[in-house]
Formats: sequence, structure tokens, C-alpha cells
Amino acid sequence: MATTPLARPHHLSFSTILHSLSQTPHRLRKRMFVTWSPDQEMNQVRQRSGADMKRKLEWYDLVALGVAGMLGAGVFVTTGRVAHKVSGPAVFISYIVAGVSALLSSMCYTEFSVEMPVAGGAFSYLRVTFGEFVGYFGGANILMEYVLSNAAVARTFTEYLSHAFGVDDPKSWRVQVDGLAQGYNALDFPAVALIILITLCLCHSTKESSIVNVVMTVFHVIFFGVVIVACFANGNPKNLIEPKGLAPFGARGVLDGAAIVYVSYIGYDSVSTMAEEIRNPSKSLPIGIAGSVLIVSALYCLMALALCSMIPYDEILDDASFSSAFKNMVGWRWMGNVVGVGASLGIVASLLVAMLGQARYLCVVGRARLVPFWLAKVHPSTGTPINATIFLGICTASIALFTDLEIVIEMISIGTLLVFYLVAGALIYRRYVKLGGSGGISSPLPTLLFLLLLTSTSIGFSLSWKLNGGYWWGLAMFGTAAIAITGIFHRKVPCNRSTAEWSVPLMPWPAAASIFLSVFLMASLKKRSFLRFVLWSCFITLFYALYGVHSTFHAEEMEMERGASEGNHGEPSPPQQGKLEVQGP
Repeated sequence: MATTPLARPHHLSFSTILHSLSQTPHRLRKRMFVTWSPDQEMNQVRQRSGADMKRKLEWYDLVALGVAGMLGAGVFVTTGRVAHKVSGPAVFISYIVAGVSALLSSMCYTEFSVEMPVAGGAFSYLRVTFGEFVGYFGGANILMEYVLSNAAVARTFTEYLSHAFGVDDPKSWRVQVDGLAQGYNALDFPAVALIILITLCLCHSTKESSIVNVVMTVFHVIFFGVVIVACFANGNPKNLIEPKGLAPFGARGVLDGAAIVYVSYIGYDSVSTMAEEIRNPSKSLPIGIAGSVLIVSALYCLMALALCSMIPYDEILDDASFSSAFKNMVGWRWMGNVVGVGASLGIVASLLVAMLGQARYLCVVGRARLVPFWLAKVHPSTGTPINATIFLGICTASIALFTDLEIVIEMISIGTLLVFYLVAGALIYRRYVKLGGSGGISSPLPTLLFLLLLTSTSIGFSLSWKLNGGYWWGLAMFGTAAIAITGIFHRKVPCNRSTAEWSVPLMPWPAAASIFLSVFLMASLKKRSFLRFVLWSCFITLFYALYGVHSTFHAEEMEMERGASEGNHGEPSPPQQGKLEVQGP
């Protein structure tokens, strides 16, 4: 197959690089709000990967992928820690709050994914709505969340695997290295080995990986049922209200816990990244995304209740909570080993799905030339983004090898909540702003004003709740204002009919509620999470300014100009990308 000009690498001299950097302000103005249409995203952009991903997945594959992607992280990484330190026995309410927010976000994702069945997930949805930089910013953040959460899940695998072999102290399976900073000095080689094994599996085939996942997910759900029954059989309802009541840390602890356990729902996002490999996206995606969120939410609540009924919340251990709980029960020590085996297999399934999704995200970001293009290549025989899979596998293994679980968990959730906030805002923008076509173009100002006011009232409500003692007048004022603003917008601004075969009902209320909850849960996170998020945001913004904007400029703007010039001289022109639409919000 001939190499198109769009795929040619650019060999730049040092002087050319300096000239490009001097053009950064001009190129930022020209590129930041450039958008592709959904049709271009599904055709011209997708073709840059070379071979197509193979469409082999059905709706039940998606449900299994979503369930598997969420279960391992939610139950085995966060439940025990949140119950012990943050929410108490009311951790199940934390899961309900987080589940409602995830369900609202998943509805927004579903409409986008049905309209644009591509592997880019939130990156693609944001790029076609708000432009290149917002899409890149959202994609980079969700990738960070994937890598960190996968590293956390992999380190938890070591803890449960040690219990499966009857070793009570999981730290004995890690290698302590003197001289390294505290929190980074316990090397976890089993976690690294697991990540390498899964990476090799995902490089081979998506469908075969999915079949393995379906089998493991069925086993996983059955295993959960056994654990729930065993916990309740050995539990005592008094443990839910003793020693300090159902919510010993108050309502604040319940909602703070919801922000932490929200990481448990990252997995459903990976379902949308499988859109290019689904045989019937309009039917399978709504079932796969919403169905997996509902199933997992129910299992989370039952598992959290079961754990807290079996053992008082202040006695729950942070490490391998479920195995440890059974090992403290007279006559049930053997069950701790069984839980270790089942949890280990569940974690493998969870990592399989999450790493499947993260590679597809990076593949599509590579197609957009915002990262090196070789990451976008799809292997012609396996139909998998092999380079992206290997690269992210190395990144995940590196973090899992060095970084303590507590440090990783503190960095998770904020990026996910931000991306889900942006996707909900993007859906409102696309549904209420006419971007062209037979209906013409409408002003985006009313919609942008609504999003600004809704975000402001959400922040005001969140800060009123966050401040010590709570300002109840602020909660009432900002909460009422958010509802009133949404109601006025609903009545005054006409909603465009969605072009997707499945669309979110009762707009804009579900998307507005998703924005409100995402902001509220973000405000519940620790200051350290925001500090690390700011540092990461500065890094990816600098990368975009120094590399991404110049890469996309050379790959798209200059190639289009060259093609037009060659066409005017009667020479063959390169494949046309279609006209870029500049729709700055």
C-alpha cells in the first residue's frame, strides 16, 4: 500500500524546530478549537491507523467487559479502606451516590458512542465538540486515570494472591529496597509480571481476550455471590450500627467516600472505546454501558454491606480486606484463602478490560497526531493497537513496581470526574447549539452561559458543603439556583433532535445532574489530589504547546495546503480530509 503524504514522517532540522517554536502562539490560535465532524472522525481519522479493528463483539461481550472492568477495582481496592477510614458501614451509600453519578455520565457516553462508534471515547467526543485542545486535555487525563488505577489494582493482586497461598502478610511478597523514598521502596514484581502477561494477551487478539474475559466474568459474579452469602451468614446486623452508628463520620464522610470509590466506575468508560469492534453499535452500546453500571452498582452495595456486617468497620484491614475478615473468623480461615483465589482472578479480569480500553484511547490520540504517530498503528493481522498496548503496559508496570497503593489511590478520581464533567457539558452543547447543516447555525452563547452558571452554582454548593460546619443557607441558595437555571434553560432554549439512534431522554436534566454531581464529588477530594492534578495538567499543556500543536499543524494544515497546491497544477492531490470546521465555543 502506497504511503500517503499524511502518513509521511517529518524530518525537521534544528533551525526548523526553532522556527516552529517561534510560531507557537499563531499555531495555538489556529489549532486549539479546530474540530472534526463525526463523519470525518469515523472515516478519514480512523483510516490513519492503517488496518481496521475487527468487528467481532456482541452486546453480551460489552456487558461482560464492563462488569469485569469495574468489579476488581471497586471491591478489592477501595471498599475496605473507605469503610475503615472515611465512611464507616455507610460505605454502601457512598457506592449508591457514586453509582448514580456514573449512570448519568454513562448515558451521556452512550449517546456519543452510538453517534460516533470510534475507539477514542471521551477524547473523540470532546474533540468534535469543543476542539482539539479540550479533547487532548480530556484524553490525557483519562489515560492518567487508567494507568494509575491499573497500577493500584495490580498491586492489590499481590495482596490477595499472597492470601490465596496462605501468607497473611502481603508485604512479604514485595522486595524492600533501602535508599528509595518511603512509599516507593517496596518493589512489587508479581504485579509487574501480571501486567506483562496481560499486555501480551491483548497484543494477540481482542476477541480471544473477550472470550477469556466472559468466562472469567461469569466465574467472578458467581464468586461474588458466594462471598456475599458467606459474609451475611457469618455477619451480625449490629455491626452496621456499632460501635458508632451507621455513619460514624457523618454525611460528610459518606460523600467523601463517594468521591474516592468513584474510581470503581472507570471501567464502563472502556466499553465505549470498544465501539470500532462491535457488530451492532446502536443496539449493543446502550445495553453494554448502562447494563454493566447497574449490575456492578448492585454488587458493590451488597459486597460493602456484607463486609461491614461481618466485622466492625474499625477492625477492617486496609490490605486484602475480605480475605483478612474471613481469616479472623473461627472455623472460616480456609475461606480467606478461597477469597484470595477468587479476588486474584477477578483482578486479572478487571485489568484485562481496563488495559484493553486504555490502549484504544492512546491509539486514537495518536491518530490525531497529538502524540507520536507510531502509537496509532493497528497490527494488520491481529487488528489490535499493538504499539499503544505495549507502551501503556510499560508505563503501568513501572508505576506498579515502585509506588505504594496509598499514594496511587490519592491521585485517582479527580481526572475521571473532570472528564465525565466535560462529556456531559459537550452533550448539552451538541444538543442545544446548531453547528450547521439544513437548520443553519445558532449562537452558542446561551448554552455556554448556562454551562458557566451551572458550574458556578455547583462549585458554590460544593464549597458550602466542604467548609467546616457547613453553610446551610449556601446549600439551599446554590442548590435552588442550579435547579432554577436548568429549568429556565430547558424552557427557553430549544433542544436539537439528536442524530444518534439512541439519545438521552429528558434533556438537559440528566446531563445537568451529571455536571452537578461531578463537581460536587471533585470538591470532596483531598488537596493533595488537586496539587498532583495541577502538576499533571501543567505537564500535558506544556507537551501540547511544544509538540502536539506543531505535530497536528504539520500533519493537517500543511498537507492540506500542499494538496491544494498540487491539485491546482494538475498533479495528483493527497487524500482529502474534508474541510475542518472551526467551531470555537
